[in-house]
Amino acid sequence: MRKLLISALLLATTMAYAAPKYGGVLVFGRSGDSSSLDPAHATDGESFYASTQVYNTLVQFENGTTKLEPGLAKSWDVSPDGLTYTFHLRQGVMFHPTKFYPKESEFTADDVVFSFKRQFDKSHPFHEVGGTYKYWGAMDMESIVKDVVKVDKYTVKFLLKKPEAPFISNLAMDFASILSSQYANDLLAEKKADRLSRYPVGTGPFVFVKWIKDDKMIFTANEKYWGGKPYIKKLILKVITNASVRAAELKVGSIHVMDFPNPEEVAKLEADPNIKLVKQEGLNVGYLALDQVKFAPFRDVRVRRAINYGINKEAIVKAIYAGFGKPADSPIPPTMWSYNPNIKHYEYNPEKAKALLKEAGHEKLSFELWAMPVSRPYMPNARKVAEAMQADLAKIGVTTKIVSYDWSTYLDKGRHFEDDSCLLGWTGDNGDPDNFLNVLLTSNAAKEPAANRAGWKNPEFDTLIAKAKTTTDIAERTKLYKKAQEIFADQVPWVTIANSLVVEPIRKSVMNFKLDPMGKRRFDRVWLDK
Repeated sequence: MRKLLISALLLATTMAYAAPKYGGVLVFGRSGDSSSLDPAHATDGESFYASTQVYNTLVQFENGTTKLEPGLAKSWDVSPDGLTYTFHLRQGVMFHPTKFYPKESEFTADDVVFSFKRQFDKSHPFHEVGGTYKYWGAMDMESIVKDVVKVDKYTVKFLLKKPEAPFISNLAMDFASILSSQYANDLLAEKKADRLSRYPVGTGPFVFVKWIKDDKMIFTANEKYWGGKPYIKKLILKVITNASVRAAELKVGSIHVMDFPNPEEVAKLEADPNIKLVKQEGLNVGYLALDQVKFAPFRDVRVRRAINYGINKEAIVKAIYAGFGKPADSPIPPTMWSYNPNIKHYEYNPEKAKALLKEAGHEKLSFELWAMPVSRPYMPNARKVAEAMQADLAKIGVTTKIVSYDWSTYLDKGRHFEDDSCLLGWTGDNGDPDNFLNVLLTSNAAKEPAANRAGWKNPEFDTLIAKAKTTTDIAERTKLYKKAQEIFADQVPWVTIANSLVVEPIRKSVMNFKLDPMGKRRFDRVWLDK
């Protein structure tokens, strides 16, 4: 009897912790398509969903956390003055051979130098290929990186102009992905350099096969992946723009993972015996940027404050986020260190809003309110948010026209201040407040193509953010960032809307799927229990 009991326990344990299985096709249902497969040119999560599968960075975040770990660099050293970072690279890592580029080449320091120097060296042959390097500009990397130098085949140095506290974390971001210099140079020789943004060759867990615009992307497992062969044989990123349709596809098993469910449908999905929910507090913020470049009335802080008082954020979050979000007051989420809970709060107060508009001479204000065409973690349904705002603002004498475009056009026009106001948001890339406050709100980020969509410029704010970047003292950085949030709350270049809880419904056959705090979707360690 005792032997039988032990055998039963061993069987139960084996079943509970079954070994991962290789094979199968996983289909991920997402809300929109990528704008580019060159991560140095992209800023949208849909593009990074795809490029993450193909490319690696020198350092990376441990899956599901904000903890840094080695990537293509196995180790690194920092000089005492904080101005030289030396990276020791993995050896024997190969770039993918593909049908469109069958050559196989080893990853070396040449690829690191290429991937970065094209972004800042104006004489580089690829500097003008693919448009502007948006993250490089928004993060003011021009003022940080002096040069990237090859020491030997497997060693590379970054020389900085000044100390930069979040520098290592920055190198884990998508814009710092490592591309093949040999592939790029061959494309350049064939006068096909623009193919780099549509036909990627990387060192990552999956090999790119095909991109059918606004339909799907297909990838196959990189069986020689340095991080371990992926369990899934094939990965498909399927565009399904309607959230209810994505949910229906998940229920019947046509897709295995779905992005951004309608909040009101989550309970029904959770009740389905074949579906489970993966949840995580989001490192995000959704907002309405008030464009001070194009729309002159928003240059008056009284008008911006009036818009904030005139929008009922709590009602919007309750109705549209359906329990999966909280009203936001700060440009950084409460889950991030240095968050300031004591900054000014703009309660819903139509009378105060009308009084401010009258004082500013804008009692009959009219502007365009742009709404995103896709669901994002920080905003499940931008159209509904815009409609709620439109109704609220009408009560204070403000007329709005809701405008939208396809996702790529929406992003591009917004970067060039073609809107009056636009709904957008941000999911942190590196777990550092600098990634929100510097990237989205400094004067440098207001340069076109802008990440600072409000075009807001405040010298005191800029000084605080610049100072916080130069020290590694967390207490000092926290003090500076809290002060910066106070300035933001006083000047309100945005209407901050919500911080959301990210919920990802998946089939129960999907094992070891983790939500990434930085908003990525990683599938290299996911397997199908079939």
